Amino acid sequence: MKLLLTDSGIKNAIIRDALVDLLGKPIAESSALCIPTAGYGGPGADPGGPWRFVSGRSPSPMTELGWKSVGLLELTALPSIDEARWVSWVREADALLVNGGDALYLAYWMRESGLVELLPSLRDTVYVGLSAGSMVMTPHIGEDFVGWRPPTGDDSTLGVVDFSIFPHLDHPDCPENTLAAAEQWAAGIAGRAYAIDEQTAIKVADGAVEVVSEGHWKLL
Repeated sequence: MKLLLTDSGIKNAIIRDALVDLLGKPIAESSALCIPTAGYGGPGADPGGPWRFVSGRSPSPMTELGWKSVGLLELTALPSIDEARWVSWVREADALLVNGGDALYLAYWMRESGLVELLPSLRDTVYVGLSAGSMVMTPHIGEDFVGWRPPTGDDSTLGVVDFSIFPHLDHPDCPENTLAAAEQWAAGIAGRAYAIDEQTAIKVADGAVEVVSEGHWKLL
């Protein structure tokens, strides 16, 4: 699986170019499934957030990029659907567009739905994460970002990549997300960690990690 782990979606030309490069063809020739699940999990969640993500009215561009087709994959529904059906939908998609919200809630449902077990076989699929949708692929999110608490009680996520992400660096809506706060957070996180802003994404393909950015970021 190829990964494009964004802070705030496809916010600029360099992140869009990275997406097209991972797809290996134009967005207009690519199909996508959007996954809104994380948007329901946080303590401050409301139904408007997932709707804006799905409908392309979010300030974080994902579904409105001009895809050939966009479908909706709600992870909490998958246990009630015949597995062969939804697995075929996922395998046929060129990209998975994964909403932000609560990373631990998303990790829980990626496991419960069975999607996480499918991911290693999706060699040509591009996973595009938005905020928590990106953080879920890391080993841990750190206590600073714990909202919904999973049954395990810890902050572990899926560990698909070997680095962690501090999102929304210096964003006006997140005044607490300063570089100093990121450095303090990173001190409690094992391994590499990146602090990234809304103009930044992390591209992962064939084991190679590349930061693509028109903004600012720091390896901590």
